Amino acid sequence: MMRYLLVASRDPFTARDVDGFYDLAGSLAEHGHAVTLFLVQNGVLPARRGPGAESLTRLARSGVSVLAEEFALRERGITADRLADGIERASLDHVVDALADGVRTLWT
Repeated sequence: MMRYLLVASRDPFTARDVDGFYDLAGSLAEHGHAVTLFLVQNGVLPARRGPGAESLTRLARSGVSVLAEEFALRERGITADRLADGIERASLDHVVDALADGVRTLWT
């Protein structure tokens, strides 16, 4: 089993390729890999509870760890109580630690 960190800096509302990135995360998890989807910058926008969060909630239910970067959430006024089910707040240290540990990382 490989470990993957996928960092999403764009939102699916304005960037067409984000859905494909989410699909990649789901596919890797389906194949038994440990996958973390880390949302940064505008990538945190669909983390808000509501219809726009369905893809992220589905990923979390499928075993993908979905994390939203604290600073990006704060900048966009998204409080912890407004996050969709299965999405957790995390610091950017998570990415730094994963890189230091040699986790396979993709960034979009």
